[in-house]
Amino acid sequence: MTNKKQYKRVTVKSLVEMKAANEKISMLTAYDYTMAKIVDGAGIDVILVGDSASNVMAGHETTLPITLDQMIYHASSVVRAIDRALVVVDLPFGTYQSDSKEALRSAIRIMKESGGHAVKLEGGKEIKDSIKKILNAGIPVMGHLGLTPQSIYKFGTYTVRAKEEEEAKQLLKDAKMLERIGCFAVVLEKIPAKLAKEVAESVSIPVIGIGAGADVDGQVLVLHDMIGMTHEFNPRFLRRYMNLYETMTNSIGQYVSDVKSSDFPNAEEQY
Repeated sequence: MTNKKQYKRVTVKSLVEMKAANEKISMLTAYDYTMAKIVDGAGIDVILVGDSASNVMAGHETTLPITLDQMIYHASSVVRAIDRALVVVDLPFGTYQSDSKEALRSAIRIMKESGGHAVKLEGGKEIKDSIKKILNAGIPVMGHLGLTPQSIYKFGTYTVRAKEEEEAKQLLKDAKMLERIGCFAVVLEKIPAKLAKEVAESVSIPVIGIGAGADVDGQVLVLHDMIGMTHEFNPRFLRRYMNLYETMTNSIGQYVSDVKSSDFPNAEEQY
């Protein structure tokens, strides 16, 4: 077996090399300096500054309310923390869909003001012009197909996408189109594993799955779900590696009790 190449810095080129070498790509979200430093230090390949910050950090029901300024704030906090990972930043809802010039302006602002390494856009043929314009400016683009949370009101539900043959065919076409116009990778969210495998085998760019089975080139989860800080969200694709919700609740409860009983601070914890 050949030794896996060690990357001092992960780049868009590294990801394509990983796919060619059959090395799986690990990706997690992060939205702030402290968390990003931990995630990067643990050896993650890609950090996604997701518009899921809208839900996780701000408590919104959907990803729609988060603004470009807020995404730049989160992304710049993450970029300051990392030494190795590739940082991909979501373009938020309303900053690229209707006008390719606005899409380019949005992407340029993210790259200039946050220092991120690439942007991610949701959608296929309907946003082709926006993607091309961003790519022509030399900005790397990651695609996102399947369940596209910014279109939640169109779908009406966060259910599995592309189960019907017509939608599955369109998704495969869109993935090939994204590769052809120059995207360096594509995320597939919540689609049948069989279809995700077919997409991954049909394109030479890395395919990162979330709820898209094991036969893709890498996986992404929302960090706060993966470490169990959130506890209400239980999709089938989520594996919780910790139960931080319980640990933190117990620790904070203990602190409250120690303060109330004058147990904290003790003689050693003062000057």
